[in-house]
Amino acid sequence: MLPHSLTFRLLVPILALALTLGLIGHAAAQNTSAPIQQVLQSQADLIEKSSRRTIEPAIAALRDSDLDAAQLVLEQWLARDMWLRTADGVFVYAEKVDRETLRIYDFATAELVGEAPADDFDQIKPNSGIQALIRSALVKFQLSDPDPATRIAALDSLSRDGNASHLPVLRDSIADEPDADIRARKDRIERLLTITYGASPEARIAAIETVRGDLGVDVRGALNPILATTRHAATTLPEDDNIARVLRPGEDLSEAEAYDLLVATDLAPARLTNDAQRETLQANIVDGAVGGVPVAALDTQSARDRAYAALVVSGDAQPAATASDVTEAVARHVFYDTYAEANPEVTEAAEAAIASIELRVAMSQFIDLSLDALSLASIYFLAAIGLAITFGVMGVINMAHGEFIMMGAYTGYVVQQVIPNYTLSIIVAIPMAFAVTFAAGVAMERLVIRYLYSRPLETLLATFGISIALQQIAKNVFGTQARPLTSPAWLDGQWVINDIIGISNIRIAIFVLALIFLAFFLFLMKKTRLGLETRAVTQNPKMAASMGINPDRVNMLTFGLGSGIAGIAGVAIGLYAKVTSELGADYIVQSFMTVVVGGVGNIWGTLLGATMIGFLQKGIEWLNPSNTLAAQTYMIVFIIIFIQFRPRGIIALKGRAAGD
Repeated sequence: MLPHSLTFRLLVPILALALTLGLIGHAAAQNTSAPIQQVLQSQADLIEKSSRRTIEPAIAALRDSDLDAAQLVLEQWLARDMWLRTADGVFVYAEKVDRETLRIYDFATAELVGEAPADDFDQIKPNSGIQALIRSALVKFQLSDPDPATRIAALDSLSRDGNASHLPVLRDSIADEPDADIRARKDRIERLLTITYGASPEARIAAIETVRGDLGVDVRGALNPILATTRHAATTLPEDDNIARVLRPGEDLSEAEAYDLLVATDLAPARLTNDAQRETLQANIVDGAVGGVPVAALDTQSARDRAYAALVVSGDAQPAATASDVTEAVARHVFYDTYAEANPEVTEAAEAAIASIELRVAMSQFIDLSLDALSLASIYFLAAIGLAITFGVMGVINMAHGEFIMMGAYTGYVVQQVIPNYTLSIIVAIPMAFAVTFAAGVAMERLVIRYLYSRPLETLLATFGISIALQQIAKNVFGTQARPLTSPAWLDGQWVINDIIGISNIRIAIFVLALIFLAFFLFLMKKTRLGLETRAVTQNPKMAASMGINPDRVNMLTFGLGSGIAGIAGVAIGLYAKVTSELGADYIVQSFMTVVVGGVGNIWGTLLGATMIGFLQKGIEWLNPSNTLAAQTYMIVFIIIFIQFRPRGIIALKGRAAGD
């Protein structure tokens, strides 16, 4: 006989297990009559089989039951946590405590029932196909979930995998949607689903009309399947098919393609190739003849065709079409494309919608290309405005102008190392870059340029040498790696008008800066003493000197001003491009072209020249997007031709700059 203590220790787990099983049995007995359990019991056979082909009615019964517990059942079923108790067929959901024990929960109350042996339950394991159907059914509950993130996730799912069953539940959720943005998205997805799964052609056509001109990719994704076509061949055109177009062999498709279509649809035998015919004839030579045709006579195609036809009649060769048979068969049949959509009115509405979208796409692409061209033109204008002063006004060919742009960009980089606030650093960098490059320009004019006026070749060589020296100095100081010139956070992102038209905020800022410098330059030249003296020295330096103007001082300040503006342009360009020692070299050619094409010495000419080159380059790149170098080459050739017809540029200037 066992001791009392040992007996007690053995009885405790037995009693606990019995109590747990009793509680589970009691809970099951109570909840067998629960509405959700009744639905599950009515679909028990389908659920137990778990077949992708037969399970849909069971899932639909749960989805459409309007029971609060239906969502829980579907979620647990999807997670493979739904179990069936073998003793009485009650469905529960459970989590594994260990390999032998389950923690049981009731579907009706979502409350913990207790623990039980796993051997008493069968796990319901939906395959991937059934899981996809369950996810589709859960959308009904997710669309009305209190959490906006859940509703958005459901809409994301609908936009990818929506089907006809989702339309009613989506429509029911729209009226009670509290969030305006989510409601607008629900309306949009409802229209797109109606285009594909609408109950009537009228409803689908009405939905198609609402998306005319819409540039969304999802709209084209809904319309394109309607206009998808399949190619057919037949003896006569069918009357009931929605025919997209009738094809003419030799024009819309080749004779070979037409005959291949006949072969694919079993309307004609396979084509007989010359090699296959020759091999068959060689294999059937009997007593010096093939099919009654002497081998010596098989030197023409018609003779070989007769011999092969005789072999087909005797059963020694497979029926096949000769070249003449191909031509004859193609002539006897018709070829046509049919729409995947059977209703002609729906396809007509879809075609009209696609045409309106393509028209708007073309207009949007033109506007987007124009914005890109204006942005590029503003960059070229900023890079060239200083050169318009030094080259256009003073007649100095300054090959180091690009290096002043580079110096301005590096000045901005150095300022950002001292001032970590990007907005403040840019505000400080702009006048600092002007001061640095102004001083460098004055020093260059005093030390080199002043001795080379009216000697363009020597000026070009001297400034070219200076540009190489400045690049090497920049490499020695800053290294060869690109340095970051970071834009403020408020310049991040872009201004998006629609799915096609968009422009970055940095480019907008550069465009605004170009307008500011245009206004500044006009004010400087028209309203200030320096501008008056510069114009006087430009038009007639000797007369200006006789009027008390110091031409040397004016030349020095003008050259410094042009260099300083190049430095500011360097800060702006550095926010958009990589800051390296070669930064200026990337813009020196375009700067000279801008000034020359626009007309030397004229600010409006520089503006027009920058605009012309910007649009020209973007247009060529659009026509030849895969080869940027070729686009630049074509642009240079065009400009050379342009200068042949208008050597003084768009707006010619009279005075020293024009060579008068």
